[in-house]
Amino acid sequence: MEEKIYTIPVTEAFKKKCGCPLCTLTRDLEKTELDLIMGASMMEPDIRIQTNKLGFCKNHYKKMSEMGNKLSLALMLESHLNEIKDDVSICKKSLFGKDNSQKFNEKTDELSESCYVCEKVNEKFSKMVRTAVYLWETQRDFVNLLKEQPYFCLVHASMLLKCAKARLDKKKYLLFAEDLDGVVSPYLASLGEDVSWFCKKFDYRFDAEPWGNAKDSVERAIKFLKGDF
Repeated sequence: MEEKIYTIPVTEAFKKKCGCPLCTLTRDLEKTELDLIMGASMMEPDIRIQTNKLGFCKNHYKKMSEMGNKLSLALMLESHLNEIKDDVSICKKSLFGKDNSQKFNEKTDELSESCYVCEKVNEKFSKMVRTAVYLWETQRDFVNLLKEQPYFCLVHASMLLKCAKARLDKKKYLLFAEDLDGVVSPYLASLGEDVSWFCKKFDYRFDAEPWGNAKDSVERAIKFLKGDF
């Protein structure tokens, strides 16, 4: 079963209990892929074919440029630019005398959505989400691990819920949803209180009151809403 391949990294991420465990998995996957593509994998012919075609998103171009090995990035850019040059030549004439603007627009739209690192991360991450549901279904210890998480961001809670609905029978799905809500709802309530207190602290009447857990509540709210990855 494919999910069994990822049981160790998924379990380890849940054991850390240092935020949304699926955000942790995403960050780990991204770091691994970036290290590989900026290292030996960059010269592998089959991978080079993919990077030539897909390129990278703005976020990952930025992260690669900050990794200190710009020669690797330059070599990938060199072959990627060469790969796309015919498709992004706006005024190049076709065999039938038409301009190349339509192909240019199609290619730029395609490139705006494509990224080698994102594709690799998303492919592995979707299997890890399925693994988490599989572990919840088959291992009692993992049920407790899920219930003990500090929180799940809304992005990944939704992924887990959709996966569970697709893979579990109705009775198990309802139990899974209940366990997940047992983590998400209390955290949302507590977070809402912290953000409200953060706002009140800017009122002079509350100036002398302690901050409690509110000081970083804005940052935590963003991570909860959009993910920390």
